[in-house]
Amino acid sequence: MWLGGWGETLPYYDNRVVLDSDQKDKWGIPLVKIHYQYHENEETMRKDIQASIQEMLTVTGFTNISTYSRLHPGGSAVHEMGTVRMGRDPKTSVLNGYNQMHEVKNVFVTDGSCMTSSGTANPSLTYMALTARACDYAVSELKKGNI
Repeated sequence: MWLGGWGETLPYYDNRVVLDSDQKDKWGIPLVKIHYQYHENEETMRKDIQASIQEMLTVTGFTNISTYSRLHPGGSAVHEMGTVRMGRDPKTSVLNGYNQMHEVKNVFVTDGSCMTSSGTANPSLTYMALTARACDYAVSELKKGNI
């Protein structure tokens, strides 16, 4: 039997994606540079998950329990989020409340990257709601000639 657990990575400001000012692809476009690391909270959570699994198996009568922990690199889970933060201030966020870029008005980002984190799995319905709201807003702005 195998049990696994996943936990939320908090939205640390120093975890970010930027354009590399030195390295470019063959067309001269800057490459993406990812700055990401786990912090004390994630390490504590990882240890707690491992201890909780051990406890659950013991209490339910399992014996010969062998636990392990693998610290996968950031980005290896399926619902990680937060690289295109939504917010009111263009100095601290990329998107406004309608998922529209502050700096590029005809670009909308409606996947999980607009959310700084997710407390649970399967946030697809939230993406769908964000997309519907962004589309409604974009159509309204197009009709007004704003984008």
